[in-house]
Amino acid sequence: MDLAPILIGAAAIGVTALLTSLRILFEYERGVVFRLGKLTRAKGPGLIFLAPFGIERMRKMDLRIVALDIAPQDTITKDNVTLRVNAVVYFRVSDPTRAVVEIEDYYFATSQLAQTTLRSVIGQSELDELLAQRKRINEVVREIIDEGTDPWGIEVTGVEIKDIDLPQEMKRAMAKQAEAERERRAKVIAAEGEYQASTKLVLAAEIMERFPTALQLRFLQTVVEIAAENNSTTLFPIPIDIFRPFLDRPGPRDEADREATLKALKAAAESMLEALPQGGDRAAIEAAARKMIGGSVEAPAAEPVPVTARRDEGRGV
Repeated sequence: MDLAPILIGAAAIGVTALLTSLRILFEYERGVVFRLGKLTRAKGPGLIFLAPFGIERMRKMDLRIVALDIAPQDTITKDNVTLRVNAVVYFRVSDPTRAVVEIEDYYFATSQLAQTTLRSVIGQSELDELLAQRKRINEVVREIIDEGTDPWGIEVTGVEIKDIDLPQEMKRAMAKQAEAERERRAKVIAAEGEYQASTKLVLAAEIMERFPTALQLRFLQTVVEIAAENNSTTLFPIPIDIFRPFLDRPGPRDEADREATLKALKAAAESMLEALPQGGDRAAIEAAARKMIGGSVEAPAAEPVPVTARRDEGRGV
């Protein structure tokens, strides 16, 4: 009996069984193996061997992070404002065996849980809190979804609210509120600037009062700034203080008139002193004459004769 055909057939069956029993899994994949319908364990990555002829079956599970887009949800906040919110959930399979055994479709289940959780958290928050504390809202939603998916072998790594769509009426109201707040800040800043400027102006006025030349320097600086604007006409008022030194300085003609006046006053004073009687308050009259001509007249000093003595001489005593 020729055994060659039998051996060849057995070899072909063995090679076929061997090829169908080998599996290659990537680094991010795991294989959940069932032997005759009973869970054994998760295998991989790399080359794994399964019992042939359908004795062992394998289901591949991807362990990479999945980005799940949550459709826009119509919700009502705690302060009765209607919103439309959408978000994205990042999750991964942490336990392949539980993700296969515990739930039928972990992707769909995670999506539904994320939608309901998002609506529930937003319904418990006010609009201002939702807009100002979005990071905290994201963390609360993530913790709730992660707690719900933990029995399924799913780990939620992050939740991000992408967009919050407000009604047009609410947008206009918020725009008015923001504009009013900006105007209030602008007025406060302008008032503080005026107060600080007035304080500095008072100090500048005190300095210019002590040093009038500083006012002239400031005036010239203002003229330079005006000229830099390429104006066709520039008014250049000249302060009279600039010409005060020239007005106070006497000219040659004024000197001559002054000397002539002093000479005439000196001659008149001397003649008045000569014609003065010996009696009377001669010292007072001389002092007045000297004061009138600026002390330039030098008359011989004579002792005043007492009035009582002159009266005695008139009586012949």
